[in-house]
Amino acid sequence: MDGAVAPKNTGGFDVARIRQDFPILSQKQRGKDLVFLDSGASAQKPRQVIEAMTRMMESGYANVHRGAYLLSERATEAYEAARRAVAGFLSARSEREIVFTGSSTAAINLVAHSYGRGVLKPGQAVLISEMEHHANLVPWHMLRMSHGIELRVARVTDAGELDMADLEAKLADGKVGLVAVTHMSNVLGTVTPAERIAKLAHAHGAKLLLDGSQAAVHRRVDVQALDCDFYVFTGHKLYGPTGIGVLWGRMELLEAMPPFLGGGDMIAEVTLEGFLPAPVPAKFEAGTPPIVEAVGLHAAIDYVQALGMPAIEAHERHLVDHAMQRLSAVEGLTLLGHAQDRGGVFAFALDNAHAHDLATLLDRAGIAVRSGRHCAEPLHARFNVESTCRASFGLYTTEGEVDYLAEALGKAREFFR
Repeated sequence: MDGAVAPKNTGGFDVARIRQDFPILSQKQRGKDLVFLDSGASAQKPRQVIEAMTRMMESGYANVHRGAYLLSERATEAYEAARRAVAGFLSARSEREIVFTGSSTAAINLVAHSYGRGVLKPGQAVLISEMEHHANLVPWHMLRMSHGIELRVARVTDAGELDMADLEAKLADGKVGLVAVTHMSNVLGTVTPAERIAKLAHAHGAKLLLDGSQAAVHRRVDVQALDCDFYVFTGHKLYGPTGIGVLWGRMELLEAMPPFLGGGDMIAEVTLEGFLPAPVPAKFEAGTPPIVEAVGLHAAIDYVQALGMPAIEAHERHLVDHAMQRLSAVEGLTLLGHAQDRGGVFAFALDNAHAHDLATLLDRAGIAVRSGRHCAEPLHARFNVESTCRASFGLYTTEGEVDYLAEALGKAREFFR
């Protein structure tokens, strides 16, 4: 076998069988078995998702909510069934709390523009952290510049964990209206203590938005238990399609927020003098929605739930422990962050090697990793590194692939020495 060794089962999790559901993983890259370690950027799609979307396009497609004919009625039911599936996935109280967007980025921008301008007052503050993805940073800069909101930043420790003492200190004056932080870092793999953050935020009069783009893939998310006020994630990292994201919000907050985009489907009534918005969630879903993508997301949720999120989490915890052991033993390799609670994301730098050069060399061995600053430039500045490579795991990642990466990095060090 050219490349990684054959997958082994861990804890009853049949990785070999699961990998058969992902057609793309059977191909070779540059004559080597494909070792796909960039799932944190965008995960591969199982056959069940591909087939569900194909069926929808071949025999079930029509625009939703508008047509008084059978095909449109069926498409509408499929679209709304996806909303119900997402509500169940997040343990939302009602599917009406689920707003479909184009991505996590679009969902955060919706909150920034609608809640930020419609509810937050000039002079209030938004509190983020140093480990945020640009999608949870730039919208707040825009709000600061346009609406007079103060932007505060909680520090990250040398271990790559959120500095909770600093976060609490920046909440102390009661001026923070919204805390917006990642649930799991896309660079460090750090899982933030969401329940503790929620308790602190609420104690100081602030609401909490969690960016779950990475976390929702690796761990079961219960927004009631987390006690957050907004939660966002994206379909393409959860083994579903691109072009669809999710905003969950507490109903009372969504109802208090003005519409963000105007147009079809978000209105109850329109005259030349004005308009009346539709109820939540339609109020935030202007235009033709991502119909086929919603069907794909529904299939992806069904897929991971059939495997069981606890089983997926246990498999990935094993991989994380194994990767920490193997990668820490590679001479000359520096891992960013050593958080006690972390997911399957590893950013690293190798002595004498630029990240792009290292990624190119790994690609020759059939290993796909990310290189650059991973849409987290402030975090790289915090750790005083220009760029890193990043290996990120999916439910189809194997222990053998981790070993193969470690071996390839050892060979790369000799090459760059």
